[in-house]
Amino acid sequence: MSFPALMVTLVAITGLIWLLDKWLWAANRAPGQKEPIIVEYAKSFFPIILAVLVVRSFLVEPFRIPSASMVPTLRIGDFILVNKFDYGIRLPVLNKKVVEMDLPQRGDVVVFRYPPNPQLDYIKRVIGTPGDRVEYKDKVLYINGEKMPQTHQQKSLDLLGVVAGDSEVLIEDLSGVSHQIAKGSNQQRVQVDFIVPDGEYFMMGDNRDNSSDSRFWGTVPESHLVGRAFYIWMSWDCNAHWSCVNWDRIGQSID
Repeated sequence: MSFPALMVTLVAITGLIWLLDKWLWAANRAPGQKEPIIVEYAKSFFPIILAVLVVRSFLVEPFRIPSASMVPTLRIGDFILVNKFDYGIRLPVLNKKVVEMDLPQRGDVVVFRYPPNPQLDYIKRVIGTPGDRVEYKDKVLYINGEKMPQTHQQKSLDLLGVVAGDSEVLIEDLSGVSHQIAKGSNQQRVQVDFIVPDGEYFMMGDNRDNSSDSRFWGTVPESHLVGRAFYIWMSWDCNAHWSCVNWDRIGQSID
């Protein structure tokens, strides 16, 4: 059972117990008789579970970065917050949009349900929006025939620890959205020349040579979008830092 389904189930069970006690059971208890423990627990946990469900479903949801596909923007062990209402409000479990909001923009960092297996959540950057022609050749992006400029950036010792030894860190200008990418010297894995269908989005990881993304498994339907990543609230990776906590990453916005 998914976490949203579990939360909805717990809200339903605790809420039902609370209502049954209010409408039926309380009236049949003798004066001064203590509430059954199951009723006490239901009354205590119902508002807490409901609040968590509302916040996670409609406002923000935390995620942990499990892979290096978004290096250098996001590192393994980063704990991020995802805005759940930017792209429309959806019902939990059903994932049905009930309130229209904005659409993803090129350059947004987005969490979505992985199309080949919607039980998994992935995070990538929006490269192509509906109708865009996306080309990726010689490790350079072209959107609607326009080259997306890349400029070299000095590699820091910290970055050298999270990208391959032969990789370089560059700044890519994605139609006005500047962000870091990691690019290796190995041969390009796949050529791309693709027109994004209506209602779908072309996603790529910032670690261009080490990312499973739309170049390999196709575009992401709008219905699979979870939300826009916007903030790093914790970074914890004992394999990369002697103290486990990467203090310099806490509080960073995600661009």
